Parts: sequence; C-alpha cells; structure tokens
Amino acid sequence: MNLQLEFEWGKLKNRLQEQFGANPEMEVILFLIGVREYGKIKSVYTKEEKVDLMHIATCRVLSQEGFFELEFTDQDGWPHYRATAKQKPNNLEEQEILLKRNIINYFNAI
Repeated sequence: MNLQLEFEWGKLKNRLQEQFGANPEMEVILFLIGVREYGKIKSVYTKEEKVDLMHIATCRVLSQEGFFELEFTDQDGWPHYRATAKQKPNNLEEQEILLKRNIINYFNAI
C-alpha cells in the first residue's frame, strides 16, 4: 500500500482520536461522515440507521471521483445517491485504498 496514503490516513485517525478520545476504525469514520452529511444528530441511532449513515458516507466520499451522484434528498433529510457507470475496483485492497484516499480528501476539504 502507498506509504504516503498510510501516513495521511494515520494523521487523520490521530486527529479524530484527539477530538473523540478513541482510535476510530473505518466504519466509525464512515459513520461520522454519514451523520455530518445527514445533518441531524440524535442521541441514539438504530442499527438500520447506522448502516444507512455509513452507506451515505461511502456514496458521498466516492462521489468525489464520480462513482456516485447525489440524486435527491428526501423529506426526512436523507440523501439518496445513484451509482454511475464508472467501474469500481474489484478487489478489497483496491477498494480500501479508494475509500481511504477519498475519506482523507473529504476531511481535507471541510
């Protein structure tokens, strides 16, 4: 894996650890992005909502490279994305690299 990417990923995780007090894994980071994109903070989310929030985050960060496009936001505030024809990587390592790179870019942009 790219050393520069891993360095940037470590910096991001350290920054989030300082803010939230725990070393977040990918799923937690996606959850945080999902909550930010949804825009509504609740004290408790159902398991289904957590999965939906991580899905929103994945679509949002991958939209930076054209893999998804925001279609609409429903009356409850949930963003809905549609997949584009752009081919995503097939193997898990390439998918992880793609997610990490786009999560880093997402946090650098905000």
